[in-house]
Amino acid sequence: MRERLILLPGWAIGPGALEPLRDALLERAPHLMVEIEPLPALEQSGAWLDELDARLPRDSWLAGWSLGGMLAAQLAARRGDACRGLIGLCSNLSFRQRDDWPQAMSQEVFTAFHEACRLDPALTLKRFSLLVAQGARDARTLARQLQVTQLATEPRVLDAGLRLLDVLDIRAAVEGFAGPQLYLFAGRDALVPAGTAEALLEWLPDLETSLFPEASHGLPLECPEAVADVILDFMREGEDV
Repeated sequence: MRERLILLPGWAIGPGALEPLRDALLERAPHLMVEIEPLPALEQSGAWLDELDARLPRDSWLAGWSLGGMLAAQLAARRGDACRGLIGLCSNLSFRQRDDWPQAMSQEVFTAFHEACRLDPALTLKRFSLLVAQGARDARTLARQLQVTQLATEPRVLDAGLRLLDVLDIRAAVEGFAGPQLYLFAGRDALVPAGTAEALLEWLPDLETSLFPEASHGLPLECPEAVADVILDFMREGEDV
């Protein structure tokens, strides 16, 4: 049976931004099934995980970018053996800081961003694309690519995604999922501190991590070939893809 890999984008990131990574994966492993699935377009943030569980095929690998990776972790923990493995791309265990998880965005910065999105969603999305691309070798081009692939999204759906980012803490899910897990981080990430990789290994030494020192939060779009190589090497551990 062919292996299947599901790719989930992040908050306000269109599925098109993951197409270069999908293409790089298929070029290297043409018999791998790679599907890009958008995040839910629901105003009720509490229903997002259920919607993904109902829509996404079981017995597949789950990979997600930022918020997509956090939701993938929750879904993997829920599915257990029905998930082949979990891959996080620039995904933190908690997007905002907590007393016992300081390697994240400060609550003050996150709250200000959330309020700005409520007041002016269009301007905030443009600012967000710049933040995702910040630190990239060609940040302007990467930001433009992100803006071109952004989908028209209702403000209430954007707000629901930010409410999820505010409350999600996936540590229990990550600890509870027994399958293989890989987490990729970027050294110049403006949204997820690079120190998260070290903090993650200190917390759960059995996890696998990889740090791209010169990359931004836009890692999957900025370095699709290198990311594809790491993902496929990870998936091939133990058995061929």
